[in-house]
Amino acid sequence: MKRLAELQPCFQGVIPSLMATCSADGEPNVTYISQVYYVDEKHVALSCQFFNKTRRNVAENPYATVVLHDPITFETWRLLLRFVRAETEGALFDQMSMRIQVIASHTGMAGVFRLLSADVYDVLSCDPVEGFLMPPDPVLDALAPPTVPGPMTELRGLQLVSERIARAVDLDGLLAETLLGLDETLGFSHSMVLLADDCTGRLVSIASRGYGAAGIGAEVLPGHGVIGTAAEKRRLLRISGMGTELRYGRAIRSRVEESGGSSQLTPEIPLPGLADAQAQLALPLIASERLVGVLAVESPNPLCFDEWDEAFLQIVGHQIAVGIDRMQALEDDVEPDTTVATHNGVHAPATAVAVRKHTFVYFKNDDCVFVDGEYLIRNIPGKILWKVLRQHVDEGRVEFTNRELRLDPTLGLPPIKDNLETRLILLRKRLAEKCPDVRIVPVKRGRFALKAEGAIELVEKDRA
Repeated sequence: MKRLAELQPCFQGVIPSLMATCSADGEPNVTYISQVYYVDEKHVALSCQFFNKTRRNVAENPYATVVLHDPITFETWRLLLRFVRAETEGALFDQMSMRIQVIASHTGMAGVFRLLSADVYDVLSCDPVEGFLMPPDPVLDALAPPTVPGPMTELRGLQLVSERIARAVDLDGLLAETLLGLDETLGFSHSMVLLADDCTGRLVSIASRGYGAAGIGAEVLPGHGVIGTAAEKRRLLRISGMGTELRYGRAIRSRVEESGGSSQLTPEIPLPGLADAQAQLALPLIASERLVGVLAVESPNPLCFDEWDEAFLQIVGHQIAVGIDRMQALEDDVEPDTTVATHNGVHAPATAVAVRKHTFVYFKNDDCVFVDGEYLIRNIPGKILWKVLRQHVDEGRVEFTNRELRLDPTLGLPPIKDNLETRLILLRKRLAEKCPDVRIVPVKRGRFALKAEGAIELVEKDRA
C-alpha cells in the first residue's frame, strides 16, 4: 500500500476527487468532493457540505471509496475508507473551513457555501488504479535530466532576505527590499504586503511586486478571500487549484440561484492581483499579539507553493512584522516647523510657475479626494493630503512634519499606533501613479516636502 504522505500533490485539490458510497440496500452514489485533507498516515478528512445522499449512505454503511488524481503525473489512486467521526469544531475543522470560506467570499456565497463538518475516515487501503494511463512513451515521457544545484541554497536565500530586512532604514525600504529579495532568491515574482488600518478595519496594500503601481491602495475586508481570511483567523492559508475551486463555487451559486435563493447571495468580489492565479498563500503578520498586516504571494502555477514555502515565509513573516512594528514605533526626530518653509524663503503662491493645472476635489462627507476627475485616495490619507495641499496653496508652504500632523485633531489619527508613516507611503505612491506632477518627498526622518510642477486648484464638495 502506498504511504499517504507520498501523495501530497493529490491533496491539493488541483484535480477534483470522486467519492463513492452505498446505502444499506445496495444503491450507489458518486459525487465530487472539494477537499480530501491529509490528517496522518492512517486518516484523511473529507469536507461535508451539501451531500445529503452521501451522509445518509455513510450513516447506513460507513464504508466509502475515494479516487485521487496526481496533478503532475496523472496517476490515479483509490482509497478504501471507513467513517470514524464528524468534527464540527476544533483545529481540523477550522483549517478545512478556511479554504471553503475563501471560495465562498469570492463567489458571493458566504453563509451559504460553508463547511458543515470535517468527516474523519480510517484509510483501510491505498492502491493505484491500473490501466488509467497509457504506457509511457520512451521519448515524450522521458525524465528530464536532474537540475544541477546552484549557489543560491535555501539557507542562503533566507540569509539574504533577512539581511535586507535588517538593513532597512525606513518602512518603505523595508517592504520594497523584502519583496525584491523574495523574488530574486526564491522566485516569488507576485507578492504584496497589506497593512491593517485600525480606523477602517480594512487591510490596505502598501507594497507590491509584479503588479505595477496599480496594486497600491487596494483594500481587503477581513474574512474576504485568501488575504482577508488569513487576517481574520490569524493563520497561514495556502490554497492550490484556485481555478477549480472557483468554478465549483460558481456552479453551486448557480444552483442556489435556480432554486430561488438569490436573496441569500452577495455580489461576487473580484480577486486582487493575478486574474489567473491558481495558487495563493497568505501569511498574517503578528507583532506582540497584534495583527500588523498580511504578506501574500500568488502564482499561475497551481503547485507553486508547498510545505517548505510555508515554513520559510513564516520565518520571514515574523521578521517583517517585527520590522514594521519597529518602524511605526520610531519617534519623530524634528520639532514642528514654526518658521514655515516656503519657495525661496518668500510666501509666494505655490502656483507661480505653472506647467499645467491639476484640480483636486475633496468630498467632505467621506474624506475622498479626486484628481483631474479620477479617484485618488480617501479616509485619513485623504484628509492629510487636503491639509497639505490647502496650506501649500494658501500659505506657500513646502515642508511639513509628521509631528504637526499627529497634533492636528481634525485628521482623526488614533492616539496609539497611528500608522502615520504607512499612510504617508500610501499617499506618496498613489500620487506617483495618478498625478506625478505633485509629489510628496521625504526630507529626513519626521519631515517631508510637497513638490508641485504645475498649478493646483482646490475644490471642496459636500458629497459625491
